[in-house]
Amino acid sequence: MTFHAASREALAAAELRLLELVDATTNAEDLTTYGDELFSVVSLLTAQPQLRRALGDSSSERAGREQLVKGLLSGKVSAGTLQVLVAVVTAKWSSPRELVDGVESLAQTVLMVRAERDNRLDSVEDELFRLGRIVAGSQDLELVLSDHSVTPDRKVELVDGLLSGKVEPITKPLVDQLVREPRGAHVVDGLMRLADLAAKRRERSVAHVRTAVELSAAQQERLATTLTTIYSRPIALHVEVDASLAGGLLIKIGDEVIDGSVAGRLAALRRDLAG
Repeated sequence: MTFHAASREALAAAELRLLELVDATTNAEDLTTYGDELFSVVSLLTAQPQLRRALGDSSSERAGREQLVKGLLSGKVSAGTLQVLVAVVTAKWSSPRELVDGVESLAQTVLMVRAERDNRLDSVEDELFRLGRIVAGSQDLELVLSDHSVTPDRKVELVDGLLSGKVEPITKPLVDQLVREPRGAHVVDGLMRLADLAAKRRERSVAHVRTAVELSAAQQERLATTLTTIYSRPIALHVEVDASLAGGLLIKIGDEVIDGSVAGRLAALRRDLAG
């Protein structure tokens, strides 16, 4: 998601209210409720452009926007979720769309916090990454999930067939929402962004590693240790086997690429010879 300056400030204020609520919440199930309810509001605002514009119109009176969201959702969502939404709609957003993006971000954050409290964030991160690789590796599945003529419920049903009984409870609502309401995002890109969000939640950078052959657990541990030393911060590995590399590794951390693959070295040699 890309936020303009006003929206970044609005999101920061809403996140502060959300985290205050989270800190005061002792029942972990309530966190899941907040996430599910916030996702429901994303779906509502996506389907109702007039409502989206009314709540995202920063030129209107703040009290009016607060009254509107309370009148619409009081008794339909929990008191905690309503408090967060009041913080959202009374802030100044750059556009109504970015307001909806903000609500979606808050939902993802609170579900990640739930996984973190359960000490399951590692697993959620890994499952999101692996599902992204599965979708990217299946042209038929990727086409169906990108097909606007296929109903959202059908897409969720297809993905649930892959996930049922195999993933953490927090992974499923994150994926279901992405599939149901991609809001212009490519599903694979969305899954990778969610995996990165989980890694950042754990205060780690993410190294996307492509390797010609599968790495053992010991090799992955040594690579993570080496990268952590180089970058002076914890590094999480997302590893993908890519036989086209012929050998070696290709590592991408943020905008930096470390190409130690045979294919990469050959390409560099060809460029040197051509020059």
